[in-house]
Amino acid sequence: MKRKYQPVDPSRLKTFSIHQRAHKSETGAFAGLPQPGATAAELIRSLPRFLGAEEFRAIVEATVAAHRAGRPVVWALGAHVIKVGCSPIVVDLIERGIITAVALNGAGPIHDAEIAMIGQTSEEVADTIRTGQFGMVDETAALFRQALDRPAIAEEGLGRALGQALLDAGAPNIGYSILATARRADVPLTVHVAVGTDTVHMLPEVDGAKLGAATMTDFRIICDVVGDMAAAEGSPVGGVWYNIGSAVVLPEVFLKAVAVARNLGADLESMHAANFDMIRHYRPGQNVVTRPVAPGHGHQIVGQHEILLPLLRQALIEELS
Repeated sequence: MKRKYQPVDPSRLKTFSIHQRAHKSETGAFAGLPQPGATAAELIRSLPRFLGAEEFRAIVEATVAAHRAGRPVVWALGAHVIKVGCSPIVVDLIERGIITAVALNGAGPIHDAEIAMIGQTSEEVADTIRTGQFGMVDETAALFRQALDRPAIAEEGLGRALGQALLDAGAPNIGYSILATARRADVPLTVHVAVGTDTVHMLPEVDGAKLGAATMTDFRIICDVVGDMAAAEGSPVGGVWYNIGSAVVLPEVFLKAVAVARNLGADLESMHAANFDMIRHYRPGQNVVTRPVAPGHGHQIVGQHEILLPLLRQALIEELS
């Protein structure tokens, strides 16, 4: 039978005191109001204790703890981080010993090298793709050829070889180069190439066999780095992995490196992992923040790199000062 519906009688509802209810928001967790001249650490402490601000605070605390415990702090960077001017932040944190390893996708070294060589990078693709000029530049491919022609390229890996090539070339803007800084500081820097995705792959100077061997070496190096992110004996503190601005390649690399490290016996339950990006993506959410780490050890921070990373750097150096 078809029922005829009527308005409910609200006087029949059962109510109770607000004081009997559990609450998720309270004034004790609201934003503080730092005064002019406050430090970045004071600003971080004043953020509301909710959602993204709480995640940001948590990853700062985890990184500080990892640094003090001598555990690896790895920044895996998409190329956009370099293109929006954040290289000095990475360089500084390497030189301070806070970042202990770097992973780049295949585009990262291109932009890093061009900044080092001429102080500029990133063409207007919508224009050059229509004229046949997109990516067809000599100097970047020549640098890759120089690196790939090193006799020990298959053993030393692509990131180390490119950093050394920039140092050997005396690039005028070398102080902005993550590749060169990592090489000079003897910090592992690995490059993870998906063949066909980067402009230098179009040019004859880049030998595919050498490129493949070099990036495979880098993958095996980063597996060793991830294996070292276990807590030291007698300590509850593990390493920290940051995925910053890579939506696909580096989250996949991290997941496989974790698989290798655990297969070889690494206990990574104390490791923390964070994803920093402008939007939420599936693979970083699953392969960085969720699957590889223990509950509560994955952190998602959404925002612009050019705002978040300067703030992150300042918070770290002040907490560690």
